[in-house]
Amino acid sequence: MSRILDQRILLLVISFSASVQSTKALSAWKKCGDPECEKAMSRVQATTDYLGPDCRYLNFTTGEEIMVYSKLSRENENLWTGSKGKDFGYFPRDAVKVEEVLTGEEVEVLTKETDFLCLHEDKYTFE
Repeated sequence: MSRILDQRILLLVISFSASVQSTKALSAWKKCGDPECEKAMSRVQATTDYLGPDCRYLNFTTGEEIMVYSKLSRENENLWTGSKGKDFGYFPRDAVKVEEVLTGEEVEVLTKETDFLCLHEDKYTFE
């Protein structure tokens, strides 16, 4: 009985640590094409397959087209945010090449807590 309890506690600790990591802010700042971050900044093409570490990330395969809506700045400039079809999330900028720039002006704004939540089937998942 004690062994089962120890295993359950270990699973609970692992689960809690994973959920804290998946809601952690990746940066305090981001750059967007407009103050509301609603305007697409560019269209990019995947140069490699990418599978993100958690549900906040956009998974894609080589050749897929992605619309970029924001770029994290200051502490974590390697991550961009974009969509392909109905999927939306973060991805490394070095996994894509820019095909078309849609806006020449970038506005730096503070990120929000909701920027780092998982989105499943049009609903936010609060962990």
